[in-house]
Amino acid sequence: MFSLIEKYRQKIDDIPLDFIRAIHSKIDWEERLLAILGGRGVGKSTMILQHIKKYENIDRCLYVSADDLWFSVHSIYELASEFHKEGGFKLFIDEIHKYNNWSQEIKNIYDDFPKMKVIYTGSSILDLQKGNADLSRRLLQYNMYGLSFREYLKFSQNLDIPIHSLDDIIENKIRFPVNEVHPLPLFKKYLREGYYPYFKASSYYQRLSNVVNRVLEIDIPLTTGISVSRVEKLKKLLYIIVQSVPFKPNYSKIGRDLDISRNDVADLMIWLEKSQLINILREEARGIGLLGKVEKIFLSNTNLSFALSDNGPDIGNLRETVFFSLLKESHKIFASKESDFQVGKYTFEVGGKGKKQTQIKGIENAFLVKDDIEYGFGNIRPLWAFGLLY
Repeated sequence: MFSLIEKYRQKIDDIPLDFIRAIHSKIDWEERLLAILGGRGVGKSTMILQHIKKYENIDRCLYVSADDLWFSVHSIYELASEFHKEGGFKLFIDEIHKYNNWSQEIKNIYDDFPKMKVIYTGSSILDLQKGNADLSRRLLQYNMYGLSFREYLKFSQNLDIPIHSLDDIIENKIRFPVNEVHPLPLFKKYLREGYYPYFKASSYYQRLSNVVNRVLEIDIPLTTGISVSRVEKLKKLLYIIVQSVPFKPNYSKIGRDLDISRNDVADLMIWLEKSQLINILREEARGIGLLGKVEKIFLSNTNLSFALSDNGPDIGNLRETVFFSLLKESHKIFASKESDFQVGKYTFEVGGKGKKQTQIKGIENAFLVKDDIEYGFGNIRPLWAFGLLY
């Protein structure tokens, strides 16, 4: 265990505290069993190391990565037992989906060491959701996404903008220092390279492409057991999506193009969605656990559009993609029968500065969300303002 402690202390020493994600304040860090789930690269590891350094007794905590070589000959349960004997209080386990039989061992730790708290993360949601069945009565789970526009402003410009509720935006109560800085040029930068916390690193798009490849070649096969040939189908499907988004998919036609069944296409889509590579816009469904009919497929964020598209993304695609991405973190968003999106009682039509009211005319609680405007007026709201939701 000494080698793990050494690595842990080195990581704690190196981690910066200048920017901490907004979701940190929403998490109940005193829960006995806590899961933080999200796509690869959104900053889960950084956040939990920051939490330990700033808020915990470092000597009574231990951070480990589940893919550490130490676990090739030792178990997580064995680590927890040794840590408990040494007076350990909180065990943080990163990338737990890379450890076989993790769910059973976490359950055993929870039952056998009632004073120990366990916090774990996973880059792939797929296997965690299967494993969590045994832990559902014990577990508190949070989902983590990439940076909002508000967080990007804090990280890149040190602009401290408050979080706004959807009602704040609807009521046009937006607090932004427009006398000091204009949001539109910064929002355009955010669309290109502001979703992932490593946007300041060199070769951002290459790094982002590498992340996508690791999700397709490692995370999804590891957690689903799919074959190499199916991975190739998955890559081709993502390529089709990248060049076509947003679009209403014809699963039968895509199946013929990929030489797989329509049902297999649906499965691949779900895997891409749960891995946070795409967003699927559905009709609102009634009943617990029901998934509505698929209306449109989007990439999960606009940075992927710039990184993966052959000819560069379409501006209309970017507007709808970022609106979906920003609302999804804290709201249930569905396809609208009359317009683009439905969020609760509100209907939204998304477009550019010249977009007309035609599609939402006469609809109650309907709003036109426009790119390239600084201020809202009447039932028109600026697109960038929805980036202040988290």
